[in-house]
Amino acid sequence: MTVLDMRVAGARRRATDLPWRPSRADFGQRAAAAAAVAAAHAEAVDRDGRFPAEAIDALRAQGLMSIMVPATLGGEAAPLGAVADVCYALGRACASTAMIYAMHQTKVACLVRHGRGSPYHERLLRRLGIQQLLLASSTTEGNGGGNVRASAAAVAEADGRITLRREATVISYGAEADGVVTTARRSADAPASDQVLIAFLKEDYLLERIQGWETLGMRGTCSAGFVLTAAGEAEQIVPEPYETIHARTMTPTAHVLWSSVWAGIAAAAVERARAFTRTAARKAGGQLPPGAAHLTEANASLATLRALIAAALRRYEAIANDGRALSALDFQTEINLLKVDASERAVATVMSAMRAAGLAGYRNDGEFSIGRHLRDILSSPVMISNDRIRASVATGALMAGTPASLAD
Repeated sequence: MTVLDMRVAGARRRATDLPWRPSRADFGQRAAAAAAVAAAHAEAVDRDGRFPAEAIDALRAQGLMSIMVPATLGGEAAPLGAVADVCYALGRACASTAMIYAMHQTKVACLVRHGRGSPYHERLLRRLGIQQLLLASSTTEGNGGGNVRASAAAVAEADGRITLRREATVISYGAEADGVVTTARRSADAPASDQVLIAFLKEDYLLERIQGWETLGMRGTCSAGFVLTAAGEAEQIVPEPYETIHARTMTPTAHVLWSSVWAGIAAAAVERARAFTRTAARKAGGQLPPGAAHLTEANASLATLRALIAAALRRYEAIANDGRALSALDFQTEINLLKVDASERAVATVMSAMRAAGLAGYRNDGEFSIGRHLRDILSSPVMISNDRIRASVATGALMAGTPASLAD
């Protein structure tokens, strides 16, 4: 019996036999409770550039870390839309907490879809539900930058054991996570694009810090750089090639959840701008302040952003079980451009909110401050560069046809 087997056996519960199926409203209520804690500490998390420990503990207390895990493995089988709603609620409260949660759930989604049938990964998912583990993501290396479809570090395998040494320029919340899910080259003689996904738990690896995280925004994600030195069993490699995982689960899930976080940040900024406008109008005997027109623009921009995400989510859910459709060029182009369009729309929304609130929004103090929201949202176009994504989908744009009607 492995260490993981013993830990699961020691903490096992029969949550697999849920007498009820959680509703979206139930997830929403639990998310609201966690978001309230996140909001209470958001200013300190940003100011001190520290991990949002209180918010993550609140998410654990609400059982929200494992909601995507199948019920047969002790989870709640939450659909991606419910997780997106949690990300949106958290984004309105604390951007760093929301992004940590989105990255964690993206890795969980990969393990749920592509680790099923693998005894190791099913035990890991069960343990995730019991202990509410936090999983970090490591897909960025020094040589590849934001190109997550190429790995420099290779897995070494011998006698059923694997080792990996990886120089990761970014591992978000790596020092605080209970495990890390990382990409790597399949072997020393494999090309950079022949990748695997591996799940390591904290007892499997050491982290040597090589780069800090002193940034404009998203400061609480604590996305420092580390040398990751790991060792484990060969069964910890997810069975399917990363190429498949990336196209069918990693990219769609990440882009939907990241976009939901950014929409939450934008919504919080619009809310502050609206509160300022109402207050200013009341003090002026009903006369709207000069920036009120920008509030109209911010409202419309936020509505467009939410519709964009909802449309992408519906599209993904409609073909979620069709591997060929998920890998098709048109869907891959669409889901990649969701990240580009949502990030730029979110930035525009927050900027409009800032202009609506004027100096009160520009200040870092006061109830109408939008400074933190603006700094956080400016990370969105550079988190996997929009320019890189546009370049990667250029071939698809050349091959695509022009619709003959609005319905096509």
